[in-house]
Amino acid sequence: MAESNLTRCSWCGTDELYVRYHDEEWGKVVTDEQTLFEFLVLESAQAGLSWITILKRREGYRKAFANFDYRKVAEFTPQAIEKLVIDESIIRHRGKIQATVGNAQIFMKIQAEFGSFYNYLYSFMPNQKPMVNSIVDLALAPTHPPESDAIAKDLKKRGVKFFGTTICYAYMQAVGMVNDHLDSCSFK
Repeated sequence: MAESNLTRCSWCGTDELYVRYHDEEWGKVVTDEQTLFEFLVLESAQAGLSWITILKRREGYRKAFANFDYRKVAEFTPQAIEKLVIDESIIRHRGKIQATVGNAQIFMKIQAEFGSFYNYLYSFMPNQKPMVNSIVDLALAPTHPPESDAIAKDLKKRGVKFFGTTICYAYMQAVGMVNDHLDSCSFK
């Protein structure tokens, strides 16, 4: 269990899973391509749902989507998709499952074009570096700055599904492109 004497962003509450995610992952820079794909899958699955709903099913997603190996996911057949539609360990939304397969294919095309998905993402960032925002009140935190608007627009043009600008910004926070921990947070 995480230390209780630390100050945390209020959004993580006291749920142990949420606290661990906040403390160990959220806002930390991710360079690993498989982890970047993992969060693309998870954030896309979140569309219309709460993040804790997805976090609670993360292991189910890991198993269902080949440990987030985008090369394998890109080759999923219609039969594999049918099996996932009845898999209770994930959100059984046919459109999101099909989108994950298509998004894996697009992910690899972007890698081929930019050398890595990481390079692609940071091509949208000022000075190609993560941003650290000063946030004193969660209600004043951005939800879709110009960078997430641009990334989401470009990904949509490329065919990525379930990844609008608000989901894109949550992704950017999750993979450390943006550090939006509150200024009072011990993890800033």
